[in-house]
Amino acid sequence: MNYSISEIASIINGIISGNNDNNIVIKNLLIDSRKINTAENSLFFAIKGERNNGHIFIADLYEKGVRTFVVSVLPADLTAFADASFILVKDTLHALQMLCAHHRAQFHIPVIGITGSNGKTVVKEWLFQLMREDKNIVRSPKSFNSQVGVPLSVWQMHRENDLAIFEAGISKPHEMELLEPIIRPTIGLITNIGQAHDENFENQHQKIAEKLKLFTNSEVLVYCKDYLVINEELSANKALEEVAVFTWSRKSRADLLIGRITKNTTDTEIQAVYKNNFIRINILFLDEASIENAIHCWALLLYLGYENPVIAERMKFLSPVAMRLELKEGINNCSIINDSYNSDLSSLGIALDFLNQQKQHPKKTLILSDILQSGRNEENLYKEVAELIHKKGISRLIGIGEAISRQADLFQVEKSFYNSTSDFLQHYNNTFFRDETILLKGARAFGFEAISKVIQQKAHETVLEINLNAIVHNLNYFRSKIKADTKIMAMVKAFSYGSGSFEIANILQFHRVDYLAVAYADEGIELRKAGITVPIMVMNPEEQSYDSMLQYNLEPEIYSFRVLSLFEETIKRSERNLNKQISIHLKLDTGMHRLGFEESEINELIVRIKNNKQLKIKSIFSHLVATDEAEHDEFTWLQIRRFNEMNERIQSHIGYPVLRHILNSAGISRFPDAQFDMVRLGIGLYGIGVNPGEQTQLQNVSTLKTSISQIKHIPANETIGYSRKGLAVRDTVIATVPIGYADGLSRKLSNGRGKMMVKGKAAPIIGNVCMDMCMIDITDIHANENDEVIVFGEAYPIAEVAKDVGTIPYEVLTGVSRRVKRVYFQE
Repeated sequence: MNYSISEIASIINGIISGNNDNNIVIKNLLIDSRKINTAENSLFFAIKGERNNGHIFIADLYEKGVRTFVVSVLPADLTAFADASFILVKDTLHALQMLCAHHRAQFHIPVIGITGSNGKTVVKEWLFQLMREDKNIVRSPKSFNSQVGVPLSVWQMHRENDLAIFEAGISKPHEMELLEPIIRPTIGLITNIGQAHDENFENQHQKIAEKLKLFTNSEVLVYCKDYLVINEELSANKALEEVAVFTWSRKSRADLLIGRITKNTTDTEIQAVYKNNFIRINILFLDEASIENAIHCWALLLYLGYENPVIAERMKFLSPVAMRLELKEGINNCSIINDSYNSDLSSLGIALDFLNQQKQHPKKTLILSDILQSGRNEENLYKEVAELIHKKGISRLIGIGEAISRQADLFQVEKSFYNSTSDFLQHYNNTFFRDETILLKGARAFGFEAISKVIQQKAHETVLEINLNAIVHNLNYFRSKIKADTKIMAMVKAFSYGSGSFEIANILQFHRVDYLAVAYADEGIELRKAGITVPIMVMNPEEQSYDSMLQYNLEPEIYSFRVLSLFEETIKRSERNLNKQISIHLKLDTGMHRLGFEESEINELIVRIKNNKQLKIKSIFSHLVATDEAEHDEFTWLQIRRFNEMNERIQSHIGYPVLRHILNSAGISRFPDAQFDMVRLGIGLYGIGVNPGEQTQLQNVSTLKTSISQIKHIPANETIGYSRKGLAVRDTVIATVPIGYADGLSRKLSNGRGKMMVKGKAAPIIGNVCMDMCMIDITDIHANENDEVIVFGEAYPIAEVAKDVGTIPYEVLTGVSRRVKRVYFQE
């Protein structure tokens, strides 16, 4: 279905301004200026939230060809957008929801709505896997279940669909009543109730009551009776009296009564009674969450009338749901994005957007399998894939599968095709890929794990996982703490606090930070070579790097007259900068007494800067000593006053505005009145809060994990490790894990001072930490060789590790060796 601008304006009660004769047919809805498929048929909703304002990207979108906008404020100069149409509304988010609710109302097909604390995305994807053979299904991409994600999901509904599956998530009261008319499910499913977002609700009862609002107009609700609080709320909810229920339970009478659950070596058998008949299914999963999710799907399919033999056969082939995109280091200086568990059009678009965020290589290669069971005409399907690949700027396509190979002529890029994964691997050699970013996107049946294995850089089994979603969450948290016009300088020095340089810089550039800061010029040069264009300040410029800094447009911190003189001499020698102003950043010493100009040097500094017309002060800043320590607050305010006075003296003489900044992460939270023009966001970005309250608002970014190499049974009174420091005080089971002080694990954690997490339980380090490995006590933990071991992460936070070592989180983070492979993922 396509809509005209006038139709949309009528639906959302908007007023058209600008070009009233716009005949554009709207096919795509945009909320992100960086994710354009077809500009000429796209309508941009300029959503204004607590942390971002879509209106500031209108000019950028107009340049890219978008000509239709929904706004709550018209541009000051409409003549700058001569052929654009603007629909003026009171609330752009509400307008988006109204439009998609109207779109939903045009369809009269079964719609499954899923909510709950956990498992929504897995249940949705498994229902799709189970029914795609006989249904043309539209579903939420990935976990699009928010106030914005739900309408964008529903907008995908087309005439050829005969079933829709959408998920809905809420984080506070009154959100679900906005989502219900958009999804308008005919069939409801609530997965479970957990602790997620508890802080925003009075109690569990209120949270369940809010979630149940999704089903007020449903025909039936499928749920597990064993969640008593859900049962209680359903019984008390008068709005749901007319809604039928289909229940399952392990404990009491239900439509589907679960009996014995048997976990075998590689699968789980689930027995049940349905309509007085014994039935069973087998799934290739052993964990409790997957068992519960499978039973939800089983119950819903039985309600829909599927015969159990059909369900049981399909259950055998349920595959894991890839909840995240992983970015890893590949061979020959390549970067690998692994999304090789599913392949469909909507998730392909998301994966290609993630690919385009990566700027470290200009060449972008897509390895794509056949898109299975889409229900679409083959030629039309791959024509759309070809258009998407072209619009996303993919350099090369490697198609794997008979269907995509048949449609090879549709793709107008560098390309090659293979009938199967094994066919590709037979032809593969080590020169296939070099200096490029590769996206692996394949249906599970194609076994792309084999391709990932040969093109991924080999590394030892200890890895540092970096959650890019958490980086963005933390960035937005601090954005919410600063004024709208305050800029952010993100600290990516010291290998981004151990997290990896260009990968973190990429995500920060994508989310429009104003500045990056590195410690040394070579860090900045690496970022420039990786495609980072954001201004970069170098905090410790060295004389031998000045020429390179000018070449790569890096801006030095000037903290002394010696540094200033050396830099001026370099500028004079440089022919390329004869008529160009060079940006510098002046550091003032207000009490740290490490680097920076003293108050007594300000007058001479002013004269020197004014006498050199090639130098332009971009910012003036200082370094606070103790923003995270309340006992030093008086001194912090003294530093702020000194900074203000010294800065005013400089600015009064130079005749142009400069950026002022003094606050670090802790300062942003504790000294909001000293934000000046910019703040420097460092450790907070990486998930370390200034106090327990703030820590609950931040997300864990880094998880250092390894695995058990060997398990040994040690008799009582035997010793373990170097110098016989570890003593088995009882018969002890130890596990050797491949991480040591060469990887960044402090020797101070030896002999029970430190611990690691195995199967959710603490395992003390026993004996001395060795160079490449250490031993942990797992006597009271049932574990096997190759099981995962968490060195630090959500369950054992970095701050706790730092406390055990007797240091600060900065040292723990930056101490993780470069030989530990970094794996980046985005949900």
